Amino acid sequence: MINLLRSLWKSDQPRKTVSLQHDNIPEHVAIIMDGNGRWANRRGLPRIIGHQNGMKAVKRATIAADEIGVKYLTMYAFSTENWKRPKDEVDFLMRLPQEFLAIELDELVEKNVQVRMMGHTDQLPSYTIAAMEEAAERTKDNTGLVLNFALNYGSRREIADSVKSLCNEIQAGQLSLDDITEDHITSHLLSAGIPDPDLLIRTGGELRLSNFMLWQLAYSELVFSDIYWPEFGREHLLEAVAEFQQRTRRYGGLT
Repeated sequence: MINLLRSLWKSDQPRKTVSLQHDNIPEHVAIIMDGNGRWANRRGLPRIIGHQNGMKAVKRATIAADEIGVKYLTMYAFSTENWKRPKDEVDFLMRLPQEFLAIELDELVEKNVQVRMMGHTDQLPSYTIAAMEEAAERTKDNTGLVLNFALNYGSRREIADSVKSLCNEIQAGQLSLDDITEDHITSHLLSAGIPDPDLLIRTGGELRLSNFMLWQLAYSELVFSDIYWPEFGREHLLEAVAEFQQRTRRYGGLT
C-alpha cells in the first residue's frame, strides 16, 4: 500500500518531457517542503545550507506554477511543531522570509504575484512579521498567482480556534448552534477566502500530512515524492500536475 501511495518519480529517475492538459490545471496546489536537512546531511553540509537551497526551490516552484496557470500556491514554510528544533536552526528559519523577500520581492511584484501569509503570529519575531507584512502590502493589488506562505501554522490549532470563534458568536447571540455548518467552520479558518487545495505535493519521501491543512485536504489529490526539497524543480511540479490529471475526482460519489 505504501508503494502505491508514492509518486511515480524518484531522484535517480531520468527526467521526461511532460505534456499537460491545460484545461485541467489544479487551481490550488499546496506543498509540504520536506528534506532540506537531509539534503544537506547527505552532502556533509550544515542543515542551514539545505534551507538556503530550499529558497531557490521556492522560486522555481513559484515560477513554474505561475506559468502553467495555477492560481494559488501554498507553501508549508514552518509548522507550530518546528519550534522544537535547535534554537540556532529556528533562528535561521525565522530570518529566511526576510532574506527571501529582500531578494525576490521586486520580481514577484513584476510578475503580478500576490504574497500572503497563513499562520499564527503570536510566536513570530517582529522582523519576520514585518517582512511578510511588507510583501503583502506591496503585492495586495496584484491579480496573478497567490503565493501563500504557511508560517508558524498548525492545522489542529487552526481548527480549534475556528471552533472557539463560533462559540463566541453563539454566546454573543450572533449565531445559533443548530445553524452551524461546515461552511461556518471553513470561513473561520486561516485559509478563509482561498479554495481548498486540489493537489498536495510532499517531498522528502515521508508519507504523512504533518498537521497541515487537515480540514482543507479532505478531498485533495496527494502526490508524494522521494525528491528532497532543494532538488525540486519545474519538471517535478509538472510531473505532479500530470499525475493529478490522470486521476478521477469523485468526492465520495460512485466509481
